[in-house]
Amino acid sequence: MIKIQLLDDEPQILKALQRVLRPHDWEVHAFSDVQEALDALTEHEYAVIVSDFKMPHLDGVTYLQFAKQRQPNAMRILLTGHCDRQAMMLAINQAEVYRFISKPWEDFEVEAALRGAIDLFLLRDENQRLLMQVRQQQSALERQQEELLRLEVEHPGLTRVHRDSDGSVLIDELDDAQAN
Repeated sequence: MIKIQLLDDEPQILKALQRVLRPHDWEVHAFSDVQEALDALTEHEYAVIVSDFKMPHLDGVTYLQFAKQRQPNAMRILLTGHCDRQAMMLAINQAEVYRFISKPWEDFEVEAALRGAIDLFLLRDENQRLLMQVRQQQSALERQQEELLRLEVEHPGLTRVHRDSDGSVLIDELDDAQAN
């Protein structure tokens, strides 16, 4: 189940976002308190974290930096009514914000931003899984190669097979004579 965290100090904004996201099969956790949202980062794995930019005790960029430290794979989105260029650059460079959503927003913008973030999160997750699988397979192949080399040292010629042009295994007559 995809989990999304919402953080905004205005309860009506949270309710509006939850209304937009309700039709989707996503588990949405909404917080108006920064500390509760921070605590939730240790309890849940979020695909997307959406934070308001201007909040009373902590700005959204700083919160998303904390979120990035605790959940580096989560996609981060900043919700803002007003943001200057320097704040945007800070958000992108330090918190690695994926998208900005302007207040007021169009519902389709929020849905599209979240769908894109979730797709990217899932793609990255799949890439990590495949990378781990490739590394495990490489490790297994290296162990097999080492074992073949060890066997070849102990029994020269053991790992070599002679084949004819159609791929059939050729059995050396000398080997047949030794077997009898």
